[in-house]
Amino acid sequence: MQQQASVRPKDVILKVLLATDGHVLSAQELVGACGLLGASDNSARTALTRLRDAAMIEQVSRGEYQLGPAARHLAADVRRWRSGEARVRPWSGDWIVVHTGALPRSDRAALRVRERALKLLGLRELEPGLSVRPDNLVEDVTAVRERLYGLGLDPAAAVFTTGTLDASRVAAAAQLWAPRQLEAGYRQQIEALSRWSATRQRLDQDQAAREAYWLGDRAIRDLVFDPLLPDTMIDTRLRAEFTDLALAFDRLGQAIWRQRAPQPGLTAAS
Repeated sequence: MQQQASVRPKDVILKVLLATDGHVLSAQELVGACGLLGASDNSARTALTRLRDAAMIEQVSRGEYQLGPAARHLAADVRRWRSGEARVRPWSGDWIVVHTGALPRSDRAALRVRERALKLLGLRELEPGLSVRPDNLVEDVTAVRERLYGLGLDPAAAVFTTGTLDASRVAAAAQLWAPRQLEAGYRQQIEALSRWSATRQRLDQDQAAREAYWLGDRAIRDLVFDPLLPDTMIDTRLRAEFTDLALAFDRLGQAIWRQRAPQPGLTAAS
């Protein structure tokens, strides 16, 4: 397995807490998870303090933490990947449209939050200030709008559906997601997760935990940000196969982490 980039304790702490599904973890466990993945104790404890100050985590008792109010909405949305194909319905050809052209772009932090919200819902920019996606999510446009606002999209942004995009824009929209590249990614992930699961017994406990974390993190991130395209655009059976394998891998990763710690384990953004 390739060497991972330097670990960010902030990311590890949030992902560990997210993976425990609401369980409280001690500072010792969180710092230990960061240490296993290559971060120093000092950097992990600094990250704990900064996350607490930002309300991303909260201290429930002396030295014990859970996700804080600033992280819970995003965490709930991230967990949707577990529902797999139940998140979509047959596509009628209509589009969800988000117009952000009137929103300011000078606030870089707000812009990053906006872009993340749009990406989490699979929206792509068709024209400056105009993002679209197929209207094939199980939620109606009202629910999609509330999800976007809850994820940080400015409520001044217009969110609506249309079935009357002109032919040239429909043709351009169909090219926004690179579906063949997505399918290649599904195949690569299926191969990587299957191969690792079949050979993991050769690894010692700590190495298995590290590799399960990094592999699970990559797979789950791909599913969290998957645009959930309809079957007229992409091989949805291949996507379902990848999702099912990622769910099984997540359970395996959690079992590996439980073997080395008494608290619920993790793979990544579960």
